[in-house]
Amino acid sequence: MASVESQSRFGQSVKGLLSDKVGCCSGDVIALPRQVLKGSRSQEVNIKQTFVAIFSLVVHYRKSLRKMSIITTHLQYQQEAIQKNLEHSKNLQDQLRHLLK
Repeated sequence: MASVESQSRFGQSVKGLLSDKVGCCSGDVIALPRQVLKGSRSQEVNIKQTFVAIFSLVVHYRKSLRKMSIITTHLQYQQEAIQKNLEHSKNLQDQLRHLLK
């Protein structure tokens, strides 16, 4: 009779341990998709932050290129003005040489 009781207790303790393990595994199975979703959201946030940073850089470079284009245009106007002044100075030098002869 004692062995039947001990077997019964053993069976109950095994059932208890088994149900604890099943509960633990069930919790792990439920937690896994949550963790995967959390990781994918985190990755999505990182991708969005990277995109925003790259977009900001593109906007900044675009503004810089526009400014450089304006500066280039002004430098071209100045170069043309300098060339015209050089031509005028050459004409004046020629006139001075002619007068001094």
